Amino acid sequence: MILASAPLRMSFVGGGSDLPSYSREHGGAVVSATIDKYVYVAVHATFDGSLRLGGGFTEVAASTDALKHPLTREVLRLLEVRGGLDIVSMSDVPAQGTGLGSSSSFTVALLHAVAAHQGRAVDAATLARWSCHVELERLGEPIGKQDPYAAAFGGLNFIEFHPDDTVSVHPVACPDATLATLQSRLLTFYTGITRPAASVLRGQDAAIQSQRHTREALGRMVALARRMRGDLERGDLDGFAALLDENWRLKRELRDGVSSPTIDDWYARARRAGAQGGKLLGAGGGGFLLFYAPEEHHPAIAAALPELRRVDMRLQPRGSAITPVRRGEGT
Repeated sequence: MILASAPLRMSFVGGGSDLPSYSREHGGAVVSATIDKYVYVAVHATFDGSLRLGGGFTEVAASTDALKHPLTREVLRLLEVRGGLDIVSMSDVPAQGTGLGSSSSFTVALLHAVAAHQGRAVDAATLARWSCHVELERLGEPIGKQDPYAAAFGGLNFIEFHPDDTVSVHPVACPDATLATLQSRLLTFYTGITRPAASVLRGQDAAIQSQRHTREALGRMVALARRMRGDLERGDLDGFAALLDENWRLKRELRDGVSSPTIDDWYARARRAGAQGGKLLGAGGGGFLLFYAPEEHHPAIAAALPELRRVDMRLQPRGSAITPVRRGEGT
């Protein structure tokens, strides 16, 4: 049996500039970090040659082409798997609509697990490119390239998306003391609202192509990503917090549906309770709210948002990884 895990991520600034409709014309950039929440995919040979899927979705098929689950079907087609696999997926958080990049984390983990089962060693860049190919090209999903690269590489990164479709991943050289303080000042809340990212991203993609103010807002967000990288490397966390807040205000301008009166009220209450900045993670509409605040303000912020569930999320540097499971050692 092969067990692969790929981390979920927090995107701090620049999200949306990784959409091809923007990056191919202007170039994009984000600052994001992977967290200690994962998508897991286990792969094991079947006795009868069938394909069986379990976990968040259940399916049995005689062949790859007969599979209904699109991501799994296209990953297996890409890697030329015809049958004979049990595939089980699990996640540390709800798998859809949480704004943590779970779809790409699943795709990266599945690619990694199946390739390892075939005896193939693949690096992070290859996993990210394969995932982008499956999601963007084969399936035509309206997503950007941030999530596959975050899941494959892991860590706190400044990621650039170039007009020629290449991607550069630059680890942020953040001092250890700064990183520890940043971790201690981040707090996240689950809103309980889930919304398919595709619906938000399709609208944003259309706005990029038709509305000048959307493109201009994304350009300012790219500039914020470059500034945030510098602030983190200098240890300027007040600057980080201010850019986080500015990015959220710009993101709300991209199109309707990114926020809502309820989300805006939660954000305003947290700010009054001591949060210096924050944002809704992911494409928008629901999922997790992230805030930055000195630790002494965390109890007041939590008290100001009693209807939300606080969830501890730790930054971690590891990308997609493989854990072989042998007989007698677990499932």
